[in-house]
Amino acid sequence: MKTYRFFALVGILAIILFDQPTVAARMEQAPMEETPNYVVIGAFSVHRNALRFTARAHSELKVNARFEMNANRRLYYVYVLSTDDHSLAIREALRLRQESEFTDTWVYHGPLGKQSDGAIADASGTDINPETRQSMADVKRRDPASSTGSKSTSSAASPTETTPEQSRSLSPSGTAAVAAANETATTPSTAAPAPATVKTEPDNGVEGKRFFFKLIRAMDQTQVEGEVDAIDTERARKMGTYKGNAPVKVSTPANKSGQISLVSEVFGYRKVQHDINYNAPEGEGIAADDQGDIVVPFDLVRLQRGDVAVMYNVFFFKDAAIMRPESRYEVTSLLDMLNENPKYKIKLHGHTNGSAAGKIISMAKDSKNYFSLTDTKEGFGSAKQLSEARAEIIRDFLINNGIDPKRIEIKAWGGKRPLQDKNSTRAQENVRVEVEILEN
Repeated sequence: MKTYRFFALVGILAIILFDQPTVAARMEQAPMEETPNYVVIGAFSVHRNALRFTARAHSELKVNARFEMNANRRLYYVYVLSTDDHSLAIREALRLRQESEFTDTWVYHGPLGKQSDGAIADASGTDINPETRQSMADVKRRDPASSTGSKSTSSAASPTETTPEQSRSLSPSGTAAVAAANETATTPSTAAPAPATVKTEPDNGVEGKRFFFKLIRAMDQTQVEGEVDAIDTERARKMGTYKGNAPVKVSTPANKSGQISLVSEVFGYRKVQHDINYNAPEGEGIAADDQGDIVVPFDLVRLQRGDVAVMYNVFFFKDAAIMRPESRYEVTSLLDMLNENPKYKIKLHGHTNGSAAGKIISMAKDSKNYFSLTDTKEGFGSAKQLSEARAEIIRDFLINNGIDPKRIEIKAWGGKRPLQDKNSTRAQENVRVEVEILEN
């Protein structure tokens, strides 16, 4: 009997000592419940670059990208999903590699951003290649980037700007927060920041033709700041996003016919689209200038009665009726539109993801901190109340800057008009404010 027990004990020890799975295998076998997994689409050393890339990823992927500081690598990680389910993170990273321009998406397992005590997380995490399931020794930086989907060839390095960034995960209501540490409110009298753009320079090494997308306001020929998307018509795939009113180089489409669509959707203006042949660009007003750039004019017309525009670049803090700092540009654009035409009357439609009630954070009485959590109060309410409060803060911003309250109406929908399933990876599309033109 003693001999039997001895061999049984030896067998158990052998299993414990020699049947241990590899780190990658253990990560794949069971969910990582205590530390989240992030689906990362980009890393930046400069805070401003991360901010702009985040806004661009939101408008292109139609999900709410967020970013946080990875203190171990000293880089801002831009991610589109945070989950305890490791397998789900791997699948989503693979999907983005295959179906989007973010072909180098990876999974990061470890702490990011600030912890509950306010300190920046300073523990080592693991960057994982979703295809090999192996850890990555290095990650690629995207700053400076020449296009949203391009890959930077520079390795991870120390940032030139080290301002901490606090970021919060997607909440059940579908909202997310990215709060800059020491963020102070910026009044509309200060210069509005440049829009979240990704420039494509004419000398960036891309094989292709030089274009100049001339974005002008039709009524007075004034230049309008904005961008143009180039779409491969046959493959129904975006080729890139290019800055307007500047020479850019557009890469050759992968299709045989050369057919592409050039689309401008500047907020506050109607969509303009030119369908051309890349190999022989022709159309009204299209011609080569003295530098050999192919000039494509976009005569932009302001929104008209009955038009509805989605404020894709207005984001809100988690569970809050307070705008994130990167929303300043688009709400200022709306202000400019209303100042330009005093006859405009609008209705702001607020929407949430789902209809669950919950915490609502709003500005304290008499506060003017439209873009900061520094002066707030906390309450509880329905999803409809949250959507109403979010539309109201945009209205209050406009009124505080001289717009007559009689020109603005509010409609709260809560989660009644979703664009996507509330549990899908694209659920953030449901969280939005729309601008309807009632009179012009």
